[in-house]
Amino acid sequence: MQAWGTVVVTLMLIVATVDAKIYERCDLAMKLEKAGLNGFQGYSIGDWLCVAHYESGFDTTFMNHNPDGSSDYGIFQLNSAWWCDNGVTPTKNLCHMECRDLLNRHILDDILCVKQVVSSQNGMNAWDSWIQYCYGHDLSEWLKGCNMNAKPDTERMT
Repeated sequence: MQAWGTVVVTLMLIVATVDAKIYERCDLAMKLEKAGLNGFQGYSIGDWLCVAHYESGFDTTFMNHNPDGSSDYGIFQLNSAWWCDNGVTPTKNLCHMECRDLLNRHILDDILCVKQVVSSQNGMNAWDSWIQYCYGHDLSEWLKGCNMNAKPDTERMT
C-alpha cells in the first residue's frame, strides 16, 4: 500500500515538472524579441534578460512568498497582490489571470502581463532587481553570443 502512495506522489511530481522550463539565455532572448519586447516602452531585450535572471534564474516555475502574504510567480516574478489572482491574496489582478498560469513553459501570458507592468507609471522600477542590477549598467553582455537582431537600447524612457 505504501508503494502505491510513493508511485502516486512520484507521478504527481513528474506531471508538475513536465511543463516546467529553465530557459537558456539566448533562447529566452529570441522568444522575448519575437514577442515584441525589444524597445517596448523604451526597454531592451537586455533589460528583460537582466530582470528575468535576477528574479527567477530564467525558471518559469519559480515562486517566492513575501512577508506581506503575497507571492511572486514565474520567470518575471509577477506579484499576486497586483498582477494575478492566486485565490489567497487580496488582489487587483491587473493582468486578469490566475497566478498558476505564470508557472509553465508557455510564457506568452507572462509577456502580455509584463507589458502591462512596464506600461504602468513605474515602468521597470516595479522590479527592485532591475533598479539594483540592471538600471544604468551595460546590458549588452546579456546578448553576447546570441545570434539575433536585437541590439541594446542606449536611449531609454525612464
